[in-house]
Amino acid sequence: MDGRSDIREFLVSRRARLTPQAAGLPDFGGRRRVPGLRREEVALLAGMSVEYYVRLERGNAKGVSQAVLDGISRALQLDDAEHAHLGELVRAANPGVRSPRGSRSAPQQVSPGVRRLLDAMSGVPAIVQNGRLDILAANALAAVLFSDVDLSPTAGPNFARFVFTQPAAQRFYRDWEDAAHQTVALLRAETGRAPYDRVLAQLVDELSAESAAFRVMWAAHDVREHRTGIKLVRHPVVGDLDLAYEGMQLSNDRALLLIAYTAEAGSRSQDGLQMLASWTATNEGTEPVPR
Repeated sequence: MDGRSDIREFLVSRRARLTPQAAGLPDFGGRRRVPGLRREEVALLAGMSVEYYVRLERGNAKGVSQAVLDGISRALQLDDAEHAHLGELVRAANPGVRSPRGSRSAPQQVSPGVRRLLDAMSGVPAIVQNGRLDILAANALAAVLFSDVDLSPTAGPNFARFVFTQPAAQRFYRDWEDAAHQTVALLRAETGRAPYDRVLAQLVDELSAESAAFRVMWAAHDVREHRTGIKLVRHPVVGDLDLAYEGMQLSNDRALLLIAYTAEAGSRSQDGLQMLASWTATNEGTEPVPR
């Protein structure tokens, strides 16, 4: 990853989406040569000189303080994920400064205790994944829910690779476009946290080579955190499921998330999960997922 260009492209993309009206600036009419805010307008809103902001947007992040980052975040109306991402990019661009997860490329493992916890959640699909969206562990119900994704431990299952390279993903996600945007935004955020992760860089290169849609979405520089939300999926057996998910950091490895999926009580989605759970309890390890 190129830290200087990442800062430049991220800041340019954020100010391009913000109009003067949305930023509370007067509109004097006339033709604007750039989409969104001009550099001098960002500097004005952030309370700094134009020269200083231009230097930062060009990728020179040496000596940038937290107060400056906070000012720019307010000016560009960054959300929490974007604000954190900007901070990570700046830290990565400063020589000798790396974030705690900056060089993570070694294989990650799930502890026996966490595996027992997954198995005990027999009525709830649950997985453990890392920031690259590798699926490191899954309980039996999750394996049935994500039956189109190869969850075998030797296959190196990865949600991003599934979304952008497997035709089954278009059937599985009822709103594939939204799922794809979220996937790219999660990977983009991870590049800020782990700019020296070679495996992550290889994954981005692979997806860029294989998917035009990924290349377009990657260029948008959108970021997000994987904490909570709704997944709209279509299972080949039980049909449409609306699943709420919660992501929880594991205390023994904060780079890993345990993600559990639930359905609203009394809903058709809950009935579908219960049907899958019943089949799983009866046939675990003895029969393939029904079709």
